[in-house]
Amino acid sequence: MNTDFPSHFFQRQDESADENFYIQPRFVTHIDDSTINCLTEFYREQIASGSRVLDLMSSWISHLPEGVTYADVSGLGMNAAELDANPRLNHYRVQDLNINPILPFSDNAFDAVLIAVSIQYLVQPVEVMTEINRCLAPGGQCIVAMSHRLFPTKAIHAFHVLPPADRCRVVATYMEKSGLTGIEALDHSPEAGDPLWIVRGYCG
Repeated sequence: MNTDFPSHFFQRQDESADENFYIQPRFVTHIDDSTINCLTEFYREQIASGSRVLDLMSSWISHLPEGVTYADVSGLGMNAAELDANPRLNHYRVQDLNINPILPFSDNAFDAVLIAVSIQYLVQPVEVMTEINRCLAPGGQCIVAMSHRLFPTKAIHAFHVLPPADRCRVVATYMEKSGLTGIEALDHSPEAGDPLWIVRGYCG
């Protein structure tokens, strides 16, 4: 599915197995506190209580708001220790989406799928987005949050060279090719802090 992009688009400086890179847990955040607060408030406003949520490419923190009860929060990520330390996850799965982009969930399983500051590491993003679309209930939303930080050796070439607006357009293209609709790009950056760009699309 990635053949419509330039051949070098998804190349990375380090093409070795991702499981080796992520074998050690990293209990760090990749955006600063003010930007985390902006993302958390966006989730509070846009994801209804009682929703079924999938935190994709998850870690030890999901940035979901306190005091909001969801029907279920599933996580899928690369490091079991990080996922096990995440208090918001009801259950989790360790899976390398760059090897296997097929999500281990049923059709219409979620009302919201979240990817926070991780989209730049996917080498098969259209396949993953297609799976997200399958797993979303009609009207469900996929929320991709991005900033300017990344692990340089594991991020795809495009995210090294494209300006923010073009990165948002790239993610919107992933969504469009997967069948998601109503796609929008939003700037929720705080006045002081790391930038926060959000691209959102809907199932059906």
